[in-house]
Amino acid sequence: MIEPSRILYEDNHLIAVNKRVGELVQGDQTGDRTLMDDVKEYLKVKYNKPGNVYLGLPHRLDRPTSGVILFAKTEKALTRLSEQFKGSDIKKTYWAIVDEPPMKEEGTLVHFLTRDTETNKSKAYSHEVRGSKVAKLNYRMLSASQKYYLLEIDLLTGRHHQIRAQLAALGIHIKGDLKYGAPRSNPDGGICLHSRKIVFTHPVKKIEVEIIAPVPKDNLWRALTENLKGRE
Repeated sequence: MIEPSRILYEDNHLIAVNKRVGELVQGDQTGDRTLMDDVKEYLKVKYNKPGNVYLGLPHRLDRPTSGVILFAKTEKALTRLSEQFKGSDIKKTYWAIVDEPPMKEEGTLVHFLTRDTETNKSKAYSHEVRGSKVAKLNYRMLSASQKYYLLEIDLLTGRHHQIRAQLAALGIHIKGDLKYGAPRSNPDGGICLHSRKIVFTHPVKKIEVEIIAPVPKDNLWRALTENLKGRE
């Protein structure tokens, strides 16, 4: 069962959790236990619910990443949230630790992405190619150490592996992301990409909700975020 300290937001309609690196959000071919399983168990125990617990998933996070993941506790909430995620109504902000600085400390990246389903990988092009979809994001550098740089990224589109592919196209690699060119893996097998914040309209209450996820508790994240006043 998930620890209550990892619950970032909860009401009668929604529950948001701070996902850990390596957690599988929903079932796949591995058959590993999922975060959805743990959240369902949490709800079953907390509210003494008999039978199966309903839990809907309006969006996804890749297994090697961490951060805010939002679940719906009712079908109505799921339907309305899914529509928001399909459009541009939800603001999604990520933090990434990378091995090279961008040429400018802040800016906008626009690429055209293609997806290879066999390798589960996307490739970013500077021009439109057959089967590609436009991918846009805003970024700014928040801090730096001797070897690494912390970027804040606001997604303007929601493409497969968008951040990873767009940065790789510039020769910038997220720490630990072997699939997109990082030179070595992280000890935990994850990558330093964190779903930091989501802002959306509550599907029932119709108010703006902002949810922020604390970064993983390791030395590098701590070193790069400790001087960000009011941001951590």
